[in-house]
Amino acid sequence: MSAICCAGKAAREGVSRLVAIAIPVPSLGPLTYRIPQGFDVPRRGTRVLVPLGTRVMTGIVLDSHDVAPVRDRAPESGETVKDVIDVLDEEPFLPGDVLDLALWTADYYLCAPGEAIAAAMPPFAWIESERRISITPAGSERANLGEPGGIRGAILEVLRRRESLSASGVANAVATPQQKRRGGVAVVPRLHWAIRSLEDAGWISVERSLKGTTAAFKTCRIARLTAGGHEMTAPDGNDESGAEVGGAAEDHENRLRNRASRRLTPRQRGALDILRGAPEGVPLSALAEQGYSPDTVDRLAARGLVLIERAKVERDPFGASGAAWRLNSSASNRGSLVLTTEQQAALKRLILALARRTFHVALLHGVTGSGKTELYLRLAQAARARGDAVLVLVPEIALTPAVVTVFRDAFGEDVAVQHSGLSDGERHDQWQRVRRGEVHIVIGTRSAVFAPLGSLGLVIVDEEHDASYKQEENPRYHGRDVAVMRAKAAGALVVLGSATPSLESYQNALRGRYELTVLERRVLDRPLPSVQIVNMREEYAAAGPDLVLSRALEAALGQQLERGEQALVLLNRRGFATSVFCRQCGGTSECPNCSVSLVVHRAARRATCHYCNYSTSIPRTCPVCAGPYLEQIGFGTERVQAELEARFPGARVSRLDRDVIRRRGAAIALLRRFAAREVDVLVGTQMIAKGHDFPGVTLVGVISADVGLGLADFRAAERTFQLLTQVIGRAGRGELPGGAIVQTLYPEHYGIRHAYHQDYRAFFEEEMRFRAAMRYPPLVALVNAIVRNRTPGDALHSANQLVHALRAEKSSFRVLGPAPAPLPRLRGEYRAQLFVKGTRRAAMRSALRQALADERELARRVTIDVDPLSVL
Repeated sequence: MSAICCAGKAAREGVSRLVAIAIPVPSLGPLTYRIPQGFDVPRRGTRVLVPLGTRVMTGIVLDSHDVAPVRDRAPESGETVKDVIDVLDEEPFLPGDVLDLALWTADYYLCAPGEAIAAAMPPFAWIESERRISITPAGSERANLGEPGGIRGAILEVLRRRESLSASGVANAVATPQQKRRGGVAVVPRLHWAIRSLEDAGWISVERSLKGTTAAFKTCRIARLTAGGHEMTAPDGNDESGAEVGGAAEDHENRLRNRASRRLTPRQRGALDILRGAPEGVPLSALAEQGYSPDTVDRLAARGLVLIERAKVERDPFGASGAAWRLNSSASNRGSLVLTTEQQAALKRLILALARRTFHVALLHGVTGSGKTELYLRLAQAARARGDAVLVLVPEIALTPAVVTVFRDAFGEDVAVQHSGLSDGERHDQWQRVRRGEVHIVIGTRSAVFAPLGSLGLVIVDEEHDASYKQEENPRYHGRDVAVMRAKAAGALVVLGSATPSLESYQNALRGRYELTVLERRVLDRPLPSVQIVNMREEYAAAGPDLVLSRALEAALGQQLERGEQALVLLNRRGFATSVFCRQCGGTSECPNCSVSLVVHRAARRATCHYCNYSTSIPRTCPVCAGPYLEQIGFGTERVQAELEARFPGARVSRLDRDVIRRRGAAIALLRRFAAREVDVLVGTQMIAKGHDFPGVTLVGVISADVGLGLADFRAAERTFQLLTQVIGRAGRGELPGGAIVQTLYPEHYGIRHAYHQDYRAFFEEEMRFRAAMRYPPLVALVNAIVRNRTPGDALHSANQLVHALRAEKSSFRVLGPAPAPLPRLRGEYRAQLFVKGTRRAAMRSALRQALADERELARRVTIDVDPLSVL
């Protein structure tokens, strides 16, 4: 990037050009920079390199405007305007509609514009400076003397043993074991202060270099014939009948060519023959697979017969045939499917809405197994026939293979996939294909809502109720709601599909904001599964509190295995044991960073925190009293798998949860094995509960159905009802009827009772009475604010500052709190919580935005969650 060297020296004469730029830094609004002479003013959505403090970072141009006369200060802040270092793109990198959507996301969810834009960008899109830290001779002398002490001395000692380290490398080198396990990069208090102090003292040197590239396509070496190579491989000058077509000169040329050809080795002649049939060239790796080494090709290149160059290679997540994504090997026969009467009526209504080419939201409320995916496919076919692009969102990575298989069977190469389970290179290349307009259907998880599709006509959000659509870090957006806003801007049809719609969506449908379309029957008129509720209080009384499988579930599993059928067993809790308990003092092994117990993972031989990833060996003595009388209590999916393998030694039992799918492709491989009936019983968390269609499953068992009811969250009953109804619906989707056995301590709870009857409307009405009495969403809007600090008292004090600032606003909303959060300590920080409730979302967000703008220091310690799905 030669422009980096010259941009800072560019002439300043003439009209000043100022641009507003968003940089992906928390709590940082747009900044104003000047475009130096020598650069054209970049268009909106273009990437630029800009200085930010001592760093160089990539930003996105939001707005540009010529200002005369020349001004040296940013109009909004009075600070000196800095020059843009380089313009990275000739054309806007981010389409205008995607940029607008990201900015709306930032405004609605109260985060920095750069953070929201970062969510819309593909991997490798950012270039930034990286600090490399080295010790100076003066620093080495100090380190030899054992000076200074504390964190600065530790940094010098590390650098004395190493030539240089990045800032993150220094952090990992000096961090304690607890600090190292709070995420990918260690969190070391006062690290940046120590580095700055050592640099000011001359004991270390800090160099800053750029990391990243403007283009991140994969390339490979390819070989193709030169003109000389084509002449060498040209046939003799005879036509098909053998008659001579050339004169004496041509005969002379043929003799020379044949003489030169005889000087080639058989390998070289074979390589030329292959290249003659590939005018576009052949990768050297492909030639090597056929026995032609790079050395052979290099010798041909040295003789001027072959040209070797680098060419761009698409990283295809589907592979040559897409087999890696297919859950079963049978060919698709969806074209022969006949829609039910309900499906035909629903499709007709939705296609009419699609044909209007105006914004419209339809809630497709269909029972499990009612054929919603088939309607999605036919709607997509109608949209593509009109030339419209299609966006399909699914809540979990594990659900993408089934949907991708269906759509690729229908649309072939016109389908791209976007989710974090792909490699960065695959995500980058898929994003670029969509950006170039080569693909018109995108399937992915919540981040795919920002895919750069043009001419968007149809947006489908499958399992729209699922909490996975809500991001848990900034920007804390809800993929479903952002999808609705994107469709509104594009004038597109949105179809929200679910067997258990969120209360918000169903309320919107009842109020007429969404069109409600209902599928009440399963395809082929198959019956819904029969359900049996097991009261575990009675089971524990008979067999003790360590019981995992009730008598009814154990017997049903035995019968099902004898018949050669498949089963799903759900427990929405990972690990082997939920905690380690001391019988001597009553203490438990707790995470040093969070207010939670460590979960025992027997296979890994570790006790782990599921919030901060802190991990240690399974304790043998009590950490409180050092007593040896420890007991592992509670159970998770790992224990359930062990119980099933012990009770049914001949059964093929597998497990699907986050612990076993960390390796890329593991989830798809396991689901493919289950679809091929190579697994008899699949144990899992909520990942197995939704969206899957396995005809061989005739039994679903639910362990501890009430595991989520005890959470301090007003959505606990809704989530429990949805999870149970969804997992029950996995049974009986083939030729054989299905059943479910639900184990619970609270069989009388209305969430479990209505799931037993699979009666969504009855649950909705009862839950809405509770929400109305307590003034909870969807009847009011809610914002959850978490304030973090080093001590509990400091956290509450800071939260009180925010509460006072909000209550000073003369508005109709209410501020509840502050109080210690349900998880009072998380990742080493203490947390206080407050709620903002009201019916005017804009006024609530405006008040929060103003309060945080007035308290800059406080804003850095506050997490704002608009429309939260969890209040823990």
